[in-house]
Amino acid sequence: MPLHKFPPRVWEALKLKQGIYTRLPGHYLRSLQESRPPAAVHWKPLGVNSRVNPKTGHRERVQDVPIPIYYPPESQGGLWGGEGWIVGYRYANNDKLSNRLKKVWKPQLFNRELYSEILDHKFKITVTARTLDLVDAAYGFDFYILRTPQEDLNSKLGMDLKRAMLLRLARKDTELYPENPAKRETVFNKYKEFMIPAEEAEWVGLSLEEAVEKQRLLEKKDPEPLFKAFVQDLVQELTAQKLSEPEIVEKKH
Repeated sequence: MPLHKFPPRVWEALKLKQGIYTRLPGHYLRSLQESRPPAAVHWKPLGVNSRVNPKTGHRERVQDVPIPIYYPPESQGGLWGGEGWIVGYRYANNDKLSNRLKKVWKPQLFNRELYSEILDHKFKITVTARTLDLVDAAYGFDFYILRTPQEDLNSKLGMDLKRAMLLRLARKDTELYPENPAKRETVFNKYKEFMIPAEEAEWVGLSLEEAVEKQRLLEKKDPEPLFKAFVQDLVQELTAQKLSEPEIVEKKH
């Protein structure tokens, strides 16, 4: 989410460098700033500012107007490949002279098992036909998750999977294929282009609320018992008092 789309209080805190928001890691804040609109799925951008009208032969100005898409909460628990709900209208009985009726177009959903080499686990996930095509085009489930930007995944589940994969790669987790080190090394080499430091991987895909809570826990310190503070103060006072007293040197005869 771009920074300017955050709630006003959060945006002001980030802009004025105030509060815990500005103590979030730099790479996490950059990931928020570098976000972009998702790729067009339900419409085809023209990609030009003007074009020739085939009827009149005159050049006319045109603009890309994205179709508003609604992504229901359940889309975050699956992999819909960028698809969502389109709200529009249709004519009753297909007659343009009749009344318009509200209609919602929804993608067809399937439950499929998808296997991750990096996590060595099968996941039963709700997907669309487009998702399956994208997985095939990426040459595998892991490549699809790792190569697809957050804006195009548009899925909390997808980003949680990406973070888990990146962490396993970063730490070269020996729990992966513990009985087959050769296969484990093959998998790590296959996906080595995606390796990033574990300190960065831990923050991938976290929502702003999750990131703030993570930072708060990192900064949290256990309260120190009062008696310890009193003892330290007393020791410092006694030390200072001892240093301030004149030293008596016994005179030798």
